[in-house]
Amino acid sequence: MLPFSRKRILEGAFFLLVMGLSFYTVFHGQDMEQIGNALRRLSLPAIGMALLTALFFVGAEGVMICYLLRSLNGKSSICRCISYSFIGFFYSGITPSATGGQPMQLYYMCKDKNGLSESSVVLMTVALIYKFVLVLIGIAMLIFWHRPLRIYLREFFPLYLLGLVLNSTLVLILLAVMLAPGGIQRVMLKAEKMLVKIKIFKASEERIEKIERFVGGYRDAVDFLLTHKGKVLCVGLFTLLQRCSVFLLAWIVYRGFALEGSDALTVMLLQASIYIAVDMLPVPGAQGITELMYRNVFTGIFTGTYLMPSLYVTRTISFYFPLIAGMMVVGGNLLSAARRQDFAS
Repeated sequence: MLPFSRKRILEGAFFLLVMGLSFYTVFHGQDMEQIGNALRRLSLPAIGMALLTALFFVGAEGVMICYLLRSLNGKSSICRCISYSFIGFFYSGITPSATGGQPMQLYYMCKDKNGLSESSVVLMTVALIYKFVLVLIGIAMLIFWHRPLRIYLREFFPLYLLGLVLNSTLVLILLAVMLAPGGIQRVMLKAEKMLVKIKIFKASEERIEKIERFVGGYRDAVDFLLTHKGKVLCVGLFTLLQRCSVFLLAWIVYRGFALEGSDALTVMLLQASIYIAVDMLPVPGAQGITELMYRNVFTGIFTGTYLMPSLYVTRTISFYFPLIAGMMVVGGNLLSAARRQDFAS
C-alpha cells in the first residue's frame, strides 16, 4: 500500500473540509481584538511548556514502541520509533475514528525490515494499553467523580457515556484478537479462499504458508509478552503518564493566563472527559465536537474573556501542532524514499 493512495487523498480532503467548518464555527462571531488582547497575556514559559508537553505526548508512544520492539528483536532505533509515532498521529488525525494511523505505522515498520508479526503485536499492545488506560480513567471518574462530572458536562454527559462504552468495546475486541491467534488464522484463510473463489487471487499454497507463518510468529510474539508481564506493566505505567501529560496541557494554559480558582485535578479531569467522549467519533481529529464540548465544559473554569483564547491555544498545541510535526515527518520519509529511488536508477 502506498502512503498516498486515492483513498488517502479523499480522506485528506474530508479532513480539510471538516477543519474549515470547525474553524468557521469557532471563529464566527468572535471579537478578535478582544481575543488578541487576551492571547498577549499568555506567558511565554507556559507556551513553551505546553509545546514540550504535546511533543512528549506523541513521542512517548515511540518510546513504548521501541521498548517492546527491542524485546522482540526489532531493528528500529528509538528515533525511528518516535518517527513512527508522529506518522501515526498524522494519519490518525486526518482519518475518521483515527483508523489510518496504525496501518501506516505498520507499513513503515515493515519497510524498515521489522517482522510483520512482531510489529503487529507491538502496535496492538500499545493500542490496547492506550485504550485500557483511558477506560480505567473514565470508569474511575464515573465512580469517584460522578456528581461534578454530570454538573460540568450537562447535556454532553450521555456522549461521555457513549465514548466510554465504545472505548471499552474496542479494548475487549483487541484483547480477544490478541489472545485468539487461531481465530485470526481462520479469518485470514476464509478471506483468502473467498478472494480465490471470486478470482481476485489465484490459488497459491505459498500464500497459505505465508499466512500460517504470520500467525505462528504472531502467536510467539503474544506468548512472549504474556510471559514478560513486567514489560507490559512498565508500558502501562508509562502510558498513564503519557495520558496525564495531555490532560495537564489545559492546566498549563490555565496558569499561563494567570487564572486562579480551579485546581489542577479538576481541569485535568475535565480535559480527560472531553477526550473520552470524542475519542471514537467518526470525524477526523474529532474536530468540531471537541471545540464545542470545550466551550461548554470549561465555561466556568476559563472565566471572563479567556474561554475562547484558551480553546485556541489548547487545541492548536495539543492537536494541530503535533499534526504538522507528523506531516513534516511523513514528508521527510517520502523525500528520502524518492532520493533513494533516484540514486538506485
